[in-house]
Amino acid sequence: MEKLFFTIEKGGERIDKYLSEQLEDMTRSHIQKLIKENMVRVNGMAVKSNFKLSASDQIEVEIPELKEPDILPENIPLDILYEDQDILVVNKPKGMVVHPAPGHYTGTLVNAIMYHCKDNLSGINGVMRPGIVHRIDMDTTGSLLICKNDRAHQALAEQLKEHSITRKYHAIVHGRLKEDEGTIDKPIGRHPIDRKKMSVHCTNGREAITHYRVLKRFQQFTYIECQLETGRTHQIRVHMSSIGHPILGDQVYGPAKCPYKLQGQTLHAKVLGITHPTTGEYMEFDAPLPDYFQGLLEKMH
Repeated sequence: MEKLFFTIEKGGERIDKYLSEQLEDMTRSHIQKLIKENMVRVNGMAVKSNFKLSASDQIEVEIPELKEPDILPENIPLDILYEDQDILVVNKPKGMVVHPAPGHYTGTLVNAIMYHCKDNLSGINGVMRPGIVHRIDMDTTGSLLICKNDRAHQALAEQLKEHSITRKYHAIVHGRLKEDEGTIDKPIGRHPIDRKKMSVHCTNGREAITHYRVLKRFQQFTYIECQLETGRTHQIRVHMSSIGHPILGDQVYGPAKCPYKLQGQTLHAKVLGITHPTTGEYMEFDAPLPDYFQGLLEKMH
């Protein structure tokens, strides 16, 4: 059982809304269920979802342990960019979910690496996410780092926290970007209305910085490289959309009509650079563009 505590600075907000902004990984309906089951108390008292908070209220949230299903190894081919006794870097294909979640307990990258690595995976994130230090969306392709032991995992999680990991993505965006390069510095948090989306228009956003540069301009699109300084959920997709240049094929943050038949956004994690947890050497891995992406660029010439 995990316990979380919050102190309210400014009152007036419903408790379910406040907590859904604080607990980004949790849906509002899950929070309302916890409130209904008396897992949330304000100043020691159970409350209802529509309870209005006041300044200096003390909130206590109990989060029960999740009953995790058995995640089974599956013989799914992996495109391995690099491997040693500490780390594994794979080129993730489009449409593959990184780790199991309701609705996706099989066919994920975790199922594949469990088969490939056998018992050599860090256990820090538990049954559902062994070895996973960072993740990329289902329809994003490219470099993904997996840790084979807890020592490597801790070292790389620290690098991620300090923003010392190099993460360069390639994307095709709508419209022609005027500047050759730029930086988007806009906090990102849950969308105030649609909880499945992230947004720059939220009250409690977390710092998010994306640097971009133009690689090639086409008539209606621009091919760009984005370098992440922070790693928020959907960061590049939200940031590019916020400046009027959503990613081509993005069904969540882009225009409803896409001129090409695509499966999700044209976003590829091209370069991943880390300091090796054992040797201390800086290493960079480069995932080649997938065929569909290369084909699009040729079509746009």
